[in-house]
Amino acid sequence: MLLSQLPTGARALVDRLEAASPVIDDGTLLRLAELGFLPGEPVQIVQRGPGGREPLAVLVGDTLFALRLVEAGCVAVTPAAA
Repeated sequence: MLLSQLPTGARALVDRLEAASPVIDDGTLLRLAELGFLPGEPVQIVQRGPGGREPLAVLVGDTLFALRLVEAGCVAVTPAAA
């Protein structure tokens, strides 16, 4: 599952980063990794923008970031067990 598909409030763990769009380059993936989107890190979508779109307020570890949908679509996650 991709982070962009995770329901608001649900928790997950990062699996990997992947370029899921032609507008994503290695620099974007490196930036996401530097922000903390690393395998095993806990993530949660805290809130979505107007109409359920972007930006996404994403909690990775203890830090809150705003991501575009195309960026969130590069983060493969495994939903946490309830």
